[in-house]
Amino acid sequence: MSFWAALQFLTILPTPLHREATAEEFGQSLIHFPLVGLILGAILLGLYYGLTLILPPPVVNALLIIALVILTGAHHLDGFVDTCDGVIAGKSKEERLAIMSDSQVGAFGIAAAVLLLLLKYVCLSSAPILPALLLMPTLSRWTMVSAIFTFPYAKSSGTGLAFKQGANWQRLTMATVIALIAAVALLKWQGLVLIAALWLIIFGTASYFRSRLGGLTGDNYGAINELAEVLVLLLVILIWRL
Repeated sequence: MSFWAALQFLTILPTPLHREATAEEFGQSLIHFPLVGLILGAILLGLYYGLTLILPPPVVNALLIIALVILTGAHHLDGFVDTCDGVIAGKSKEERLAIMSDSQVGAFGIAAAVLLLLLKYVCLSSAPILPALLLMPTLSRWTMVSAIFTFPYAKSSGTGLAFKQGANWQRLTMATVIALIAAVALLKWQGLVLIAALWLIIFGTASYFRSRLGGLTGDNYGAINELAEVLVLLLVILIWRL
């Protein structure tokens, strides 16, 4: 059931679960986050090969980014927008958390989302397609598991609390093994370099969020995923060129 819980939470894809997964199942689902990311990557890769038969590459890349937003229900992008609004605009921990919980979107969040999607598009147009499309969603979801395990939760309630309570060494290890296998299979030893560099940057980013909020929230997890997707594309391009 934990795999279906991960698929239910991270995507809009249909699952055999005809109900909302329980908090315990969400916690157990952390193991499968990178696997769900790999499934998303495979879908994107299939779309790429199909669409390139009838459309030019720039249009295809734009459609792939749109497809990823749709497949994930814009869930992580929403967290990224809320995080940018709260972390940047708030003057105190309480005010920042309140801004992030507000349904209204601020100027910081809108500008950040536009720039993020633009950077994804440019990077995707320059990256080798096979490793980029498969590793971008896979490793980004692994970084969420790592951040959930490593950093404290900032609130006493919220959707992300179930994942924080379910995070342990065993689940982090299993998720990391899946991420490592995917990275090494696609990039050989350079995949280890990619994961190490990605983890260092995300650790620094999550540490900054913690300094501003006293911990991480579900919105921060989504923001980490979005940032990691861009970072994976940038790092793949660097590795491919060097």
